[in-house]
Amino acid sequence: MTIEHLIAFNLTLLAAIVSPGPALLVAIRTALSSGRRAGIAIGFGLGLMACIWTGAALLGLEIVFKLFPWVYTAAKIVGGLYLCYIAVQMWRSACTPLNLAAKPARHAFRQGLAINMLNPKSVLFAAAVLVVIFPENMSFQENAFVVLNHFLIELGFYSLLAFAMTTEAVSRRYLRARVYIDRISGAVLGALGLKILIDR
Repeated sequence: MTIEHLIAFNLTLLAAIVSPGPALLVAIRTALSSGRRAGIAIGFGLGLMACIWTGAALLGLEIVFKLFPWVYTAAKIVGGLYLCYIAVQMWRSACTPLNLAAKPARHAFRQGLAINMLNPKSVLFAAAVLVVIFPENMSFQENAFVVLNHFLIELGFYSLLAFAMTTEAVSRRYLRARVYIDRISGAVLGALGLKILIDR
């Protein structure tokens, strides 16, 4: 493994992180509604689970999904239903008074873990990227470094996002437009959940 391999992986990873999806939407909404600490905590959960998927891909876990398609199908159904559940909760709570203590950091962390755990496409994405970018037969130390690097990139991104979303100017704008933002986010998450359930 060379530094060029790592740079290519990190650029691909950053592009995937910033693309609109369940993780990014929930991270933004959590930071805006529950504060910086919860925003960092959900990023910690998202990053931890994402790097676990990367570790699993390095170990060849994607082969399990190919050999046992029902495992992938079951995980996809559970993941799609979970996203739909979050979407409904987000839509219903849009008009209720905002309680900044509603989501403690530990709950945000668990939600971050669950979102990336219930997204089996994460391991397939990680496997595809790893196969294309990194050489075969990397050592244990190199694999461990890739996993740690993945975690630090995710945690760094979501921590910066939490700091940016909780500035006074951004928070004030969010509170004014909260009903619309939460309902649009809920609709997008619901659509993503349905897409996961419908896609073959």
